[in-house]
Amino acid sequence: MKTIKTALFTALMGATALAAGPTFAKDLRIALQSDADVLDPDQSRTFVGRIVYASMCDKLVDITPDLEIIPQLATGWETSADGKSIRMSLREGVVFHDGTPFNAEAVAANIERSQTLDESRRKSELKSITSTEVTGEHEIVLNLAGPDATLIAQLADRAGMMVSPTAAAAAGADFGLNPVCSGAFKFEERVAQDKIVLTKFDDYWNADAIHFDSVTFLPIPDTTVRLANLQSGDIDMLERLAATDIPQAQSDSNLVVDSAVSFGYQGITFNINNGDKGDNPWGNDKRLRQALSYAIDRNALNQVVFEGAYAPGNQSFPPNSPWYNSSLPVESIDLEKAKALLTEAGYPDGLDLEVQVPNSTEPLAVMQVVQAMAAQAGINIKLTSKEFATLLADQSAGDYTASQIGWSGRVDPDGNNHPFVTTDGGINDSKFSDAKMDELLNGARVAPTTEERKGLYDEAMTLMLDELPRLFLYHVTWIWAYNDNMKGFTPYPDGMIRLENVTWEE
Repeated sequence: MKTIKTALFTALMGATALAAGPTFAKDLRIALQSDADVLDPDQSRTFVGRIVYASMCDKLVDITPDLEIIPQLATGWETSADGKSIRMSLREGVVFHDGTPFNAEAVAANIERSQTLDESRRKSELKSITSTEVTGEHEIVLNLAGPDATLIAQLADRAGMMVSPTAAAAAGADFGLNPVCSGAFKFEERVAQDKIVLTKFDDYWNADAIHFDSVTFLPIPDTTVRLANLQSGDIDMLERLAATDIPQAQSDSNLVVDSAVSFGYQGITFNINNGDKGDNPWGNDKRLRQALSYAIDRNALNQVVFEGAYAPGNQSFPPNSPWYNSSLPVESIDLEKAKALLTEAGYPDGLDLEVQVPNSTEPLAVMQVVQAMAAQAGINIKLTSKEFATLLADQSAGDYTASQIGWSGRVDPDGNNHPFVTTDGGINDSKFSDAKMDELLNGARVAPTTEERKGLYDEAMTLMLDELPRLFLYHVTWIWAYNDNMKGFTPYPDGMIRLENVTWEE
């Protein structure tokens, strides 16, 4: 049985920052690498969308920079001895942006929506919840089909974001056009590919920790342009500073550069069986995917594109993760092996591969290097550049052969794997399906010990690297740059921008 205390949360989230000098509210402008997709936690999937949510939509639980799960809208929870129920205590005095009270009924409605909305991508994340019981205005019991080691971690992300049941019921699938949550800032305006504007919510439960009148998110795909805008004062902060721009940013006395190692990955996702386009050589024969993997020098890729700032990778976990399968290290480039696999698959003269890639600086640079490497083995990669939300929509619909895409990572290893490669995974855009993979990853969700879970993930990763529905390339380091007037920002491994206790000093 486990009870979560609130002391650490109070220390991290409830305290008001003590500024060294005078502070005042202002409009904070943050540049994003791309535009967010739909602003509905049940439907969305972009990393930048999660950055917007960090200011707009509180969750049941959050994490610390050291990856400890702590209270947010839930103040504590207990898991039953048999692991089949979780009793949650909820924060009192919280309201949604439309005035709807946050209570146990609201949590029950959110879970039901996540599980039943046709467009929801959270179904597999909350699959273990069979029912909810409202046992008090601010207490709820989650009944589970069986023990679920991943569930609390899922509630630290979109599956745990609470939206107004009133607004959600009225809007249905169109909720993202005017999202209503309970976070520090409320939705004000959105202009696609231009800006998302949030304004301070005066009735926020932790309002004393918020020191900005509004926050505006501006999609600027070009890393050089993002940095130029920061140096000119047109923006106050940017996420994902290019590794090649670190020296320039660090040499500017008006800027601060911060970083945190990610627990996510970047790679190439293949269409295995998603619609008509899944019936292609690359989706039908794993040997072709293996050949491409052997043709890529991951260490050279990291040096050429990122000047060694990132970590070469071949798994869904970075090499420094306790979940990494150390028996499967990053392999060196092997062009002879790549060519032999192509010949074995019936393509001795090579073949074409169309890869869609986000229209931002780093992904394009990555794929241009991969393109040159693959050519040495006879693989002719054709790149199709797309705005990121469009790329995601096409990938979801099966209108692709391969995509250069990544994942920002989750605290629990389940979040880096189960949604992508189990048969009914919520974001399994490959439509990869393998009974053994399902057995391993479903088993890891209910395994009683960390050691048993690790064994299952090790076996799943062996299968993953053989089948390669996802071909992993590297693991990023999140790098932020911001005006020196901005004080109190804390880097987190999930890459989010949390504005509690962040101030502005002239």
